[in-house]
Amino acid sequence: MQYKDLDKKTLKGLLDAEYKIFNSYKNLGLSYDMTRGKPCRIQLDLSNELENQKYLKGFSSISDQEVRNYGVLDGIPEAKKLMAEMLGVGTEEIVVGGNSSLNLMYDLLVRFMLFGTGTEGCRPWVKEEKLKWICLVPGYDRHFLITEKLGFELIAVPLQGDGPDMDMVEELVKDPCVKGIWMIPKYSNPTGEVFSDEKIRRLAAMETGAKDFRIMCDDAYTVHFLREAPAKQLNMLEACKEAGNPDRVFLFCSTSKITFPGSGISAVGASEKNIKYLLSCLTVQTICYDKVNQLRHARFLKDYDGIIAHMKKHAEILLPKFEAVNNILAKELGGLGILKWTKPDGGYFISIDTLPGCASAVVAKAKECGVKFTPAGATFPYRQDPNDSNIRIAPTLPPIQELEAAINILCVCVKICSMEKLLENCEE
Repeated sequence: MQYKDLDKKTLKGLLDAEYKIFNSYKNLGLSYDMTRGKPCRIQLDLSNELENQKYLKGFSSISDQEVRNYGVLDGIPEAKKLMAEMLGVGTEEIVVGGNSSLNLMYDLLVRFMLFGTGTEGCRPWVKEEKLKWICLVPGYDRHFLITEKLGFELIAVPLQGDGPDMDMVEELVKDPCVKGIWMIPKYSNPTGEVFSDEKIRRLAAMETGAKDFRIMCDDAYTVHFLREAPAKQLNMLEACKEAGNPDRVFLFCSTSKITFPGSGISAVGASEKNIKYLLSCLTVQTICYDKVNQLRHARFLKDYDGIIAHMKKHAEILLPKFEAVNNILAKELGGLGILKWTKPDGGYFISIDTLPGCASAVVAKAKECGVKFTPAGATFPYRQDPNDSNIRIAPTLPPIQELEAAINILCVCVKICSMEKLLENCEE
């Protein structure tokens, strides 16, 4: 039974029934926060051993560097090795930073604005008359906000389940004003999709009007799998090297959702030329990042195999939550023709699409029942979803009982808003 096939009388009867359920939820005085992708307390407990002083015994790196003192701008060797393995780059192609990869991204783009990218014949971006940036949608609001604040015109390009609409991207980058693109290639936020190798090769090889075009590749979820192991994927830096564009991409990652958000370590990977340029800028900005934290993370996680073993524990906690969301959506909304949703194998989110014009109303209705979701439109540039249909679900933080209650409320709100939209169109 699809709602669009029902007559007005039947729809109104169903709508009245759903409003009774809605009002019963509304009177419960609930307060559930589903707005951001945060690890739950049980996940955080997996890393409590980081506080054990054995991970700081000696306070010296394997290079005998005293980590409590100044120096080693690019990171201690064991931390570089750990993060390089996570990003799939060489230790000479990485800089280990502080707790935030988002901070590394912001700082890098500000440097490009003020000083340029280091590309021969190109000037600082702030001197350009017009700047444009490609934003894959639905996507990560913090990415979009950075380039918006820096004055770029943001251009939305849709994701297609295996990466961006490359025909559209390849046409757009012919414009020399287009300086870059944001992307999360593995378990993308919020769709959870994994970019295909074919699309990664096209991104690496495409002809760009701007010589200093840059790919900002946020690999935040590269090890955040939900089942057996991380999805296999062509490395973006290797693809750019093979295509003859080694300086095109910057890769970013952090341990924020591996250990403790806000207290982890981050990294940026790039060509040796780009790393050299980055360090020449960093040496003016800071003496070094927190090497004590780098040391304890390197000793706790050990290596890539250690990271994967640790992330399997996360997956055991998160998979039941993702399955619960999928099961409820399928049971309550499957076959009604009013909602589509993703079924990711990794990452932190589920992306849903309502009927056009319903997402904002659904979020507002859920808030009336005490359930907060990320605002509709947040996954698009300028916070404007042209179809008003996309909502990001963050199932990781709540206990599963609260999660199930929140998703059941969401389903009622989707039904109500969908029927009201269909009845509105009928009356027109």
